[in-house]
Amino acid sequence: SLAQTTERVCIITTDGRNLVGVLASYDNTTNLVLKNTVERVIRSVDEGEPSAEVPLGLYIIRGENVGLVGLVDEALDASINWTEVKGAPIGTTKH
Repeated sequence: SLAQTTERVCIITTDGRNLVGVLASYDNTTNLVLKNTVERVIRSVDEGEPSAEVPLGLYIIRGENVGLVGLVDEALDASINWTEVKGAPIGTTKH
């Protein structure tokens, strides 16, 4: 059975993607349904283009692809200009 919430969460997938959205539903195998989802694409310092938030809308993530789920600190998140954030790729956990 599916449970429902209205919490905004950050998901790191096993292939290193960073997704943020409202956790609409989940089940006991960690399949997740997110609403108002954006993917945060963090670029390295060497790349000439800015980091980006790519809107995805309603998004389903299979449980086997979920690496980490965390609640978003709304005040801290709102204070960050994500286009200016730089970093190294997280990498994958799949071998």
